[in-house]
Amino acid sequence: MALLPTVDFFGHKVSRLICGGNPLSGISHFTAEMDRDMLEYYTAPNILALFDECLANGINTFQSRGDRHQMRIFLEHRLAGGKIQWLAQTASEFSDIKAHIDEIADYNPIAIYHHGTHTDNSWHTGKIDRVADIVKMIKDKGLPAGIGSHIPEVIEYAEEKGWETDFYMGCMYNLARQYKSAPAVDRHAYERDKFPAEDPGRMAATLRNVSKPCIAFKLMAASRNCTTPECTKKAFETAFASIKPGDMVDVGMFQKHRNQVAENARFVREILG
Repeated sequence: MALLPTVDFFGHKVSRLICGGNPLSGISHFTAEMDRDMLEYYTAPNILALFDECLANGINTFQSRGDRHQMRIFLEHRLAGGKIQWLAQTASEFSDIKAHIDEIADYNPIAIYHHGTHTDNSWHTGKIDRVADIVKMIKDKGLPAGIGSHIPEVIEYAEEKGWETDFYMGCMYNLARQYKSAPAVDRHAYERDKFPAEDPGRMAATLRNVSKPCIAFKLMAASRNCTTPECTKKAFETAFASIKPGDMVDVGMFQKHRNQVAENARFVREILG
């Protein structure tokens, strides 16, 4: 099948629908039970099958944490001749961020961005300017450097300060209204996640005002906006109507119960033509 509509992303042709990585790591932003369901389903063979299904449906890029589990599976995909492109996120559990970025770069991602929750926690603790130094570390590897955030003001701050950021990952819902622990260490983390209807418009306005490429994520409100095919398609329509023509969306896909890859790709093809 032909590629979905693409954009030029720093010399790489990237489908405007990117396969998100949270389900691959058992992160649902819904319940601990769904986390476990995702974790048990996404064994290495099933992740490799996901990549193949993405490519078969015109999705040529996936995004995920740069942890050793994800790096290993991406390596296996490439060793088998797979062609999917990797957009890598830093993983906050690594204490030496520079060494971590060096390791991610060895796997040849198309870009690296700084983990959104860590960015936002830096904002809440008054240490946000340290993130600019991490952006420089990524650029020193010769790769496009991005910042992830759930907070529109963080992206606006980086732009006002003239950081060297090449692109932004913007969450359509602000899940970082206060300092946030990871679900792995805080069993009540999901209880504080809020998905108010006004959030997507606020982030979309910020992404539109940035001239750099942006990737909108969590447009399905972590499975809350995709309970039927009709509302799934509506979420895509709203997102693409709200962002710039050169921007992309990042959507996690859980293949256990139905082929979300094929369904999402079909919707995007219908919407974008």
